[in-house]
Amino acid sequence: MFLWGTATAAYQIEGAADEGGRGPSVWDTFSREPGRTRGGHTGDVACDHYHRWPEDVALMAGLGVNAYRFSLSWSRIQPSGSGPVNAEGLDFYDRLVDALLAEGITPVPTLFHWDLPQALEDGGGWLARDTAHRFAEYAALAAGRLADRVRMWITLNEPFVHMAYGYAMGIHAPGRALMLDALPVAHHQLLGHGLAAGALRAAGAEQVLITNNCTPVWPASDSEADLAAAEAYDVLHNRLFNDPVLLGKYPDLSAYGVTNLDFVYDGDLDVIATPLDGIGINYYNPTRIAAPSSEGLPWEDAGISGYPTTAFGWPVVPDGLRELLVRLKDRYGDRLPPVYVTENGCSQEDVPGPDGVVDDRGRIAFLEQHIEAMRRAGREGVDVRGYFVWSLLDNFEWAEGYHQRFGLVHVDFPTQRRTPKASYAWLRDFLSSEH
Repeated sequence: MFLWGTATAAYQIEGAADEGGRGPSVWDTFSREPGRTRGGHTGDVACDHYHRWPEDVALMAGLGVNAYRFSLSWSRIQPSGSGPVNAEGLDFYDRLVDALLAEGITPVPTLFHWDLPQALEDGGGWLARDTAHRFAEYAALAAGRLADRVRMWITLNEPFVHMAYGYAMGIHAPGRALMLDALPVAHHQLLGHGLAAGALRAAGAEQVLITNNCTPVWPASDSEADLAAAEAYDVLHNRLFNDPVLLGKYPDLSAYGVTNLDFVYDGDLDVIATPLDGIGINYYNPTRIAAPSSEGLPWEDAGISGYPTTAFGWPVVPDGLRELLVRLKDRYGDRLPPVYVTENGCSQEDVPGPDGVVDDRGRIAFLEQHIEAMRRAGREGVDVRGYFVWSLLDNFEWAEGYHQRFGLVHVDFPTQRRTPKASYAWLRDFLSSEH
């Protein structure tokens, strides 16, 4: 069965930050620090999904999706990131899973979507090897309660983005700006993935995936310098997180002056390369790279022109999804497991008209073109088994606060009123024709 779904993340929609025994996460801390998020916005209330989840499940049922990718809040299940489980937190997800299954919707939980319990960050966060082991314990707790009904699990969401934005550049939680000294974060997340995969399967999970954000890398020219820069960027963004999982080894990082990964212990790569049942790929746009014009990293972002852009300023390049998926197949061959497009979508400045309708025809064109690009990749030999639209709801968009709207459903945040957009109706009709 091909999975057609929507996707969300716990901190972006749940709210109820201080309810139900939930402990603080790094995003609670980060978003409350002045200047960290646009407008000083926090996820304290977000979409109030914690209280309004029956309405949101009904919206999914009306849409006609057969899968829902959401994330579990580690600090709701295990408030300090270690120690006893918070039964009230697991009860929440237990009810959600049952409600989804009652509507014929396959639950696809992600264990970690960037909201590390603050207590673990205080102990070093993903810079600390111990966090990988705590992650496996948390995975066992979650699966011990849910794996009897949840077949498919995702360990990590976009570990590259979490490392780069959270630990290297400091523009996401936890707000550290370590640049290349953030590399241990990559390894410890991947080690956590491998350990969690074992814990999930031991608890009865049938399918285990990881979700990586990937991008086709375009050199700014055919010059030797630009080609080398593009290769260096591809290594960092794509291969650093795919090669260890699929090939059991790290790529050559010498372009960054890194030749000794002393945080990698004997046996780690065997754990990380635990065979997967699928891989999640999040795609938004390609990246154009040029040789650096100053000291520092061995590349610079040259930007992409000549394409329409989203409200985020990201270029809309539908064929980039086909290109990415085919490149992954060419690179990894038989090592590439079945692929699920676990996020794809666009932000628009969606405003209800006088009649209350949100006419987001740009999003409709985006989805239509990207779905066709995915299908072209399938015709070129890529085993694609799912497509999840980001996102079900307008939500808290990390450092952008509530200023970027990705949802199929418009949320008026002061009132929490949900209004399906034109794209919701288009996708509903499209899915109806698929069944």
